[in-house]
Amino acid sequence: MMDQFTAYFAENSGRWLSMTAAHLKISLISLLIAAAIAVPAGVICVYFKRTERYITALFGILRVIPSLAILLLVLPVMGTGTAPATVALVVLAIPPILINTVTGLSGVPDFMLETAEGIGMEPRQVWTRVRFPLAMPLIITGLKTAAVEIIASATLASKIGAGGLGDLIFTGIGLFKTDLLIIGGASVAMLSLLAGLLFGAAEKIFLRHKII
Repeated sequence: MMDQFTAYFAENSGRWLSMTAAHLKISLISLLIAAAIAVPAGVICVYFKRTERYITALFGILRVIPSLAILLLVLPVMGTGTAPATVALVVLAIPPILINTVTGLSGVPDFMLETAEGIGMEPRQVWTRVRFPLAMPLIITGLKTAAVEIIASATLASKIGAGGLGDLIFTGIGLFKTDLLIIGGASVAMLSLLAGLLFGAAEKIFLRHKII
């Protein structure tokens, strides 16, 4: 088996790097879009308390829909390629970021908010200098969870022509080539582990602010 691994990388290292880059690209884009939606939505949930149950319920319902089912739903509208795969991954990634953002921002002690207001901070400053710094560890945890889920689920992108390491995995399945299946699966696992470590390191930076 080791000979097969060595032979593959000797002959296909460029293709493997290309698939890995495509996998990382779609994962990063999906994570950034999800964060751009989920964090502001979390702020809205905290600022307007009545909206929380509706927003969290909406994305909670979307989360239970399998990524493959979302792909099938958007295919007639968006066709094949990167766009529908990104939509499915964004839907998958929003709930953990949203929930952790709401939990983190809501968990800031009232006395700290009152103290900030008492020393003359404007509402915007209270959010940027008190709420967000204290909530950041939980927000980062949500981002870490979303990143790992995205990287693992991005293998489905190859099913609709979006590329990535899923090409290697499904080729291995189709040709009954265990070496390709192991290389593809191990590569995805390593990327997920790396993402977890990176966000874990970022979380430690804010750990002294952690309140929950």
